[in-house]
Amino acid sequence: MGLRYFFDSYAIIEIVKNNPKYLPYSEEDIVLTLFNLAEIYWSSSLDYGEEKADEVYSKFRENVVEIDDETLKEAIKFRKEHKKQDFSYTDCIGFIYSKRNNLKFLTGDSKFEHLPFVEFVKK
Repeated sequence: MGLRYFFDSYAIIEIVKNNPKYLPYSEEDIVLTLFNLAEIYWSSSLDYGEEKADEVYSKFRENVVEIDDETLKEAIKFRKEHKKQDFSYTDCIGFIYSKRNNLKFLTGDSKFEHLPFVEFVKK
């Protein structure tokens, strides 16, 4: 098994938009949280309408992982320690989940560009 990724909402949204820089990652096993799926549903409903958002939601629902209590607590501590960066709860949970599960955090969010365990792909 090769390198695996945790897909930040940003990455999935870019895949949905057929961004060529993210299409190679669409062949990877996708891992995300329910929080990411909510953000993706929101973005898709704004960009494409409810019907397409429902399709996107269904497509990625099976890739959602459960977040254990320790990951959640560590994510909140990480957010508190990096308060100046104004990371979202969703991003912190995903980042810590990826770190704890030996995954690369795939994102285009520049706030994460120089952190460890991150694969940053510019839009």
